Amino acid sequence: MLILLSPAKTLNLESPFPDSPSEPRFAAEAGRIARAAAKLKPDDLAALMNISAALAELNAKRFKTFAKAEARPAIRMFAGDVYRGFDAKSAEPAVIDYAQDHVRILSGLYGVLRPLDAIRPYRLEMGTGWSPKGGKLVDHWGRKVARALFAELAKEGSNTILNLASREYYAVVGPFVPKKLRVIAPDFRVRTAKGLQFQSFAAKVARGALARFVCDERIADPESLQQFDRDGWRFDAAGSTPQTPLFVREQ
Repeated sequence: MLILLSPAKTLNLESPFPDSPSEPRFAAEAGRIARAAAKLKPDDLAALMNISAALAELNAKRFKTFAKAEARPAIRMFAGDVYRGFDAKSAEPAVIDYAQDHVRILSGLYGVLRPLDAIRPYRLEMGTGWSPKGGKLVDHWGRKVARALFAELAKEGSNTILNLASREYYAVVGPFVPKKLRVIAPDFRVRTAKGLQFQSFAAKVARGALARFVCDERIADPESLQQFDRDGWRFDAAGSTPQTPLFVREQ
């Protein structure tokens, strides 16, 4: 089973890390994209990514100094809600090693990453309407990332993808998934006085927590995902389908 995650906009650039970083599969391609993005003006970045002028200035600087920036393992650098849920800081080395083999992080700059792949600070969403050769990043990466993931599944002898990525990032893979592969995309809902509701923050943290659960328990059987019970989440059989298991938490 391969677990797909989205990257994070919030980055940790300070805390030490105990790991030996690995080389991203598409490191050279990421460098080419960064050099092309370095030619964009802050105003261009602000418009492309709908970010503030201050963030645009920061990311313009990051692209211009990309080759000289310190690289850190992706699982240690990304610090958003999903990664709060995964909580790599508390994971034993064996858990991180398992994640290295089974977790893949989709990236607008790097295409696809293993948790320990060394990356430099960046912000470039997969949905950005720009790429070095024109068009969108999702189209730039699409088939290349999909082929890499499917080759890994074939090598592992698995036919299951656990999709814990956002729609924006899964779009780089989804159109190319063959019928022989099974894609499981869990749904996380909070039970409130108004019924079951989707709450973005809770769902993001839950995605990371489920990814960590799979790595902790070495889960290979998709049916065993139903055992996920961390942070108050419980499997809801009545609201689930084989492709979309529902997990519910009380408010």
